[in-house]
Amino acid sequence: QVQLVESGGGLVQPGGSLRLSCEASGWTLNYYAIGWFRQAPGKEREGVSCISSRDRSTIIVDSVKGRLSVSRDNDKNMVYLHMNNLKPEDTAVYYCATDLKLHGTCTDEFLRSVATDFASWGQGTQVTVSS
Repeated sequence: QVQLVESGGGLVQPGGSLRLSCEASGWTLNYYAIGWFRQAPGKEREGVSCISSRDRSTIIVDSVKGRLSVSRDNDKNMVYLHMNNLKPEDTAVYYCATDLKLHGTCTDEFLRSVATDFASWGQGTQVTVSS
């Protein structure tokens, strides 16, 4: 069973920073594209960023561009979401997920399809931006 564990969320003031972590439990995520998704209360889950497996190309959606970035450390079997200049509208539960396609590539379609099709969502990590 695919299991991803998110951590690093918390309460932060507007303009603050956080680094979220995504790790795989019992398997390696190094060979897969990994996406970050978020769900705010009353809203649908949306993709915000992803990183490819091989060339580490990334996509950052327009609403967070310039403030969020994504990286991966294959030695540690981890993917990170770096969040800067956080805004109240970034408040949400953040999740990581994958399509489990070997040597997968991060694309807009990846973000759309995984947001709706991924079946093993973890607990996520809560990010609250408030003064």
